[in-house]
Amino acid sequence: MPSGPDRFEIDIPLTELLVKDRELIVRTDKALAHAVQCGGEHLVCRPGCTPCCHGAFAISQLDALRLRLAMSELAMADAERAKAVSARAAAYREQYGSSFPGDTASGILGTTPEAEAAFEDFANDAACPALDPTSGRCDLYNARPMTCRTFGPPVRHASDAGEGFAVCEMCFTEAFPEEIEAAEMKPPFAEEQELLRHFKPESGETIVAWCLKLPSDHPTAA
Repeated sequence: MPSGPDRFEIDIPLTELLVKDRELIVRTDKALAHAVQCGGEHLVCRPGCTPCCHGAFAISQLDALRLRLAMSELAMADAERAKAVSARAAAYREQYGSSFPGDTASGILGTTPEAEAAFEDFANDAACPALDPTSGRCDLYNARPMTCRTFGPPVRHASDAGEGFAVCEMCFTEAFPEEIEAAEMKPPFAEEQELLRHFKPESGETIVAWCLKLPSDHPTAA
């Protein structure tokens, strides 16, 4: 069975994986709530603030599975909104598919140095198809990827320049270093990686636009 944002091969029952994913999301949201409380006025993220909803970013197969299931649920609860999301995703794929640095059939991103370099410049100004252009809100907010759930507050990361904090460029602009450190969000990344080990293959990232289709082809676990 092909692997990608439409098909999923996992080595545990789907129901068990979804329970574990729900636990992961609860822990992530608690970490975010704590960072928001500590960040106070320095964290300016608000509903309708959408700069972080523009530009392509890689998501895991766990994120993709969550989004596909959410699209199925949205189609049953609000068919018109689901059609709008699917249409925006289709338009995105039509516009940017020719320059997609990966397999356009599966939506899986390439992993060669050339593909990774191309992804740096891919669809940088494009709005996420899940973003409602009228309300400025995410139509699949409860199923949003981990990147979206951890963006805004300071999150510690390591780079060639050393360890530091990744933080929304609109937030903490007048904060002292100790205030940034005090508001650090500590996402359960290790727990996320444990869940990703249940997918076959273990790697295989995609982007949001390749997941947001109407549920004519539901996610399948094997």
